[in-house]
This record gives sequence, C-alpha cells and structure tokens, in this order.
Amino acid sequence: MKTLINWKVYFILLAAAILSSLAVLPYALALQPGTQTNIATLISQQIIQGGLIFAVIIFLGMILMKRTGLSAPILDSVTKGESASGTLRRILPISIVLGVVAGLLIIGLDLIFQPFLLNELGDKADLFKQGVQPAAWKGFLASFSGGIGEEIQLRLFLMSLLAWLGSFISRTPEGKPTRAVFWIANILAAIIFGLGHLPAMATILPLTTLVVIRTVLLNMIGGITFGWLYQTRGLESAMVAHFSADIVLHVLFAL
Repeated sequence: MKTLINWKVYFILLAAAILSSLAVLPYALALQPGTQTNIATLISQQIIQGGLIFAVIIFLGMILMKRTGLSAPILDSVTKGESASGTLRRILPISIVLGVVAGLLIIGLDLIFQPFLLNELGDKADLFKQGVQPAAWKGFLASFSGGIGEEIQLRLFLMSLLAWLGSFISRTPEGKPTRAVFWIANILAAIIFGLGHLPAMATILPLTTLVVIRTVLLNMIGGITFGWLYQTRGLESAMVAHFSADIVLHVLFAL
C-alpha cells in the first residue's frame, strides 16, 4: 500500500528545521544588542510554535512536491536503504559552486547599490553599512537556518504550491507542471522571499523605492538559483547551495 508521504523523510526534515531555528538565535540576538530577552522562553517558542508551523508546511510541502514531480532524492534513497553515493556526486559539486557564486554576486551587486544608498539616505545608509556584524561562528550557525528552514518554507512549500497551482493552467501529458510554470513559480517564490525581508529592513532604513528594489533583487539572486536546483536536482541541492551562499555572506565576509 502506498503511503501519502515518506514519513521517515518527514521527521528528518522536521527535526532539522527545529534545530536550525534554534541555531539562528545567537546571530539574531547579536543583531539586536541590548535587547532584554528570556532565552529559555525564546527557545521554547522556537521549539513549540516553530515546530508546529514546520510540521504543517513540511507535510503539505511533501504532498505538493510529490504531485509536481519534485523530489528529495538523497533523503528518499537513504530512508529506503538505497545507496545515495551517485546522487551525492551529481548534486554536491554544482550545489556548492552555485551557492558560492550566488553569495559573491550578492556581495558584488550590493557594492553597486552602496553609492546610491549613501546619496539618497546619507548618514542612515552609512550607519547601516557600519552596523553590527555578528561573529563568524554565529553566522555559521545561522547558515543552517537559511539552508534548512528557509528552503523548507520557500522551496519545499511555497514553490511547490505555486507550481502545483500553475499546473491547472499548463501541464505536461503526465499531469505535471510545464517548464514555464516551474520558472514562474521559481521567480514568484524568489520575489516573495525578497519581500519577506522588508519588515526587518524597515527597522534599519526607510523603505524607499531604492531600498525595496535592493532588498528584493539581492534576495532574488539566491532564490532563483536555489529554485532551479530544487527543480532540477532536488530539495537537498537547494539546501546545500543556500547554506554555501550563507557561509560566504555570514562567515567569510561576515555580512
């Protein structure tokens, strides 16, 4: 009898998501120096509230992933007792390389935006540029949150959902979304990813047109890359690429 989802993969992803949400706490707290926070309360909230949210979106995401023909090939193989060595060799190199390239492109594009931000916002932009830079070890831990938690939200759930909805408009003879639908879903998920960073940015800089464009565009670079890897090589590929990009951004350059 076929099961609705691979429950072993489900619980692996859920445990990883909860742990990644805890790993980001040192980095998040470093960005808000002087904030009075009860660490025990914060941890319990991450485990209980975050765990419930992830439990739902992972379940829905895995159903949608199956219906759209997307996959998590490494986890599927491992949980079925099959060898995943060939898949690892196919996925890891390109995922790491594209993740690093995406991180470097984000840094390069940000440097282009800096003079325009300084011209428009003056001292505020200068203070933003010289803002708090958490220690590299905190950035390393935060990279797990990006690679695992954000990929579960943005690729496993959101991109799969958008692709599934798009399949009602354009589908292959097998009933799967067409290539165009996948690209549209990928781009939309990347845009939403960028827009999701605006509330945090609003606490630092006024949301002028330039600030909004910069925030969305920088995040789209990574988002589209990770989405393409998710579509072509699976969820783990997107996770590895996102983690690699965050290592460049938050560890090597400590941004």
